Amino acid sequence: MTRSTQAIGIFGGTFDPVHYGHLRAALEAMEMLQLQDFRLLPAGTPPHRANTFASADHRLAMLKLALSRYPELQVDDREVRREGSSFMVETLGEIRREAGDVPILMMIGQDAANVLDQWHEWHRLFDLTHLVIMRRPESKHVYSSTLFEQMQRRLVNNPAQLQNSAAGLILPLEVTQLAISSTGIRRQIHAGLSPRFLLPDPVIDYIYEQGLYA
Repeated sequence: MTRSTQAIGIFGGTFDPVHYGHLRAALEAMEMLQLQDFRLLPAGTPPHRANTFASADHRLAMLKLALSRYPELQVDDREVRREGSSFMVETLGEIRREAGDVPILMMIGQDAANVLDQWHEWHRLFDLTHLVIMRRPESKHVYSSTLFEQMQRRLVNNPAQLQNSAAGLILPLEVTQLAISSTGIRRQIHAGLSPRFLLPDPVIDYIYEQGLYA
């Protein structure tokens, strides 16, 4: 498979903790979009949550452990290093200044896409990136009228179309969504149950060593 040597894939999240659901979706998106530069980007201080359960440094460490054997998937730690709230529009602006006019593809789930118009300066996102909505076959979109209008006029159905411009298009992409959640993993650990086979062993070892989620 020939992959783009220019386009950049961005998959952000709190990764609290990272698990196989995140990793499988990232791998499938990278392969289907034929990307060589694919970055998982942990949120530093997410503005939509009062706090994360593990600190940004712990979440970054777990993500690095999870990807240590998979060099095709990279970690971008800029939000962890940056002080203040982690607004995606600011992060994408920084990446855009570094990347010039190459295509940037930001991965989001359908649930996040449904409330995109609640994001900070959400209209600017389309000047900075393409959106790839990773969805299950049964996923439902529930958009406001304003957001629906934006989605409809930017919608494409061929990943190759994202390579022809730097930003501004929206691609639905069906990926395998494993029935695993960070919330469920935290609850299991808190209850003294094993999270084995839900996330990579090095991440599990780190969680127990650091006493996270207990």
